[in-house]
Amino acid sequence: MRLHLVDGTFELFRAHYSKRPKRRSPEGRDVTATVGLAASMLGLLADADEQVTHLAVAFDNPIESWRNQRFAGYKSSDGVDPLLLAQFDGAEAAVRALGVHVWSCAEHEADDALAAAAVRFARDVDQVRVLTPDKDLAQVVDEQRIVQVDRARGTVRDEAAVVERFGVRPAAIPDLLALVGDDADGIPGLPGFGAKTAASLLAHYPTVDVVPDDPEQWAVSVRGAARLAATLAERRDELALYRELATLDTTMELGVDLPDLAWAGVPRERFHAWCDQVGVDQLRDRPHRWAA
Repeated sequence: MRLHLVDGTFELFRAHYSKRPKRRSPEGRDVTATVGLAASMLGLLADADEQVTHLAVAFDNPIESWRNQRFAGYKSSDGVDPLLLAQFDGAEAAVRALGVHVWSCAEHEADDALAAAAVRFARDVDQVRVLTPDKDLAQVVDEQRIVQVDRARGTVRDEAAVVERFGVRPAAIPDLLALVGDDADGIPGLPGFGAKTAASLLAHYPTVDVVPDDPEQWAVSVRGAARLAATLAERRDELALYRELATLDTTMELGVDLPDLAWAGVPRERFHAWCDQVGVDQLRDRPHRWAA
């Protein structure tokens, strides 16, 4: 048995920026991304290779979270297309109409919910499949028990693939992002630290906390060690904040047990009511399995 955990925010953004016909509801609202998300979810539910039995989708709603209170430069809704922002509530409604459990994250982020669920339920299923290419989620990958799936590219990232891609084990991903930064989340990182240098350090030291201030004591040889060591020594408090921002909260309260995530099929009446509301007759007969 597998547990599928979907980054709904990523899927909604992907649908919004994909090349697809524009859709408007009977009231004239732009529902292009919402319809694209629903179609993508129907495809996942019908995918014989994925064998979906237990499923949940997490959304950032709003995009801002507790991390914005900790750091003003953290990612926010500033600059996001208003036509996309206006669809967040509707996107959640679309997924619920498919009979799928939704986490609507306000204080936390969708990534926190996905990470918490992956860690919490990993021992109860054969495999947890986290459907997002977001490098943040690499930190909870566990051998082949918790993996990341990029549906667009058709790739699966297990622990060995994390090490191959980033040069560090999953547990070191927050330290890596703290050092090099993460443009997608607004984490600036420390000047001078590139991915190769940071990975070299973290491949030897389990955390930046134990990297010596004195570069002469470094167990690995990196270019510009003296300058980097000085930066590290001067900015440890700053680095600790960036790592806090990059660390997903696996203790987040989810409000469900694994049986609550069992997918029993698409509820016909509810789904058809959603199709009517949004004005997408072409999806009415797409579900391959209806709830009893």
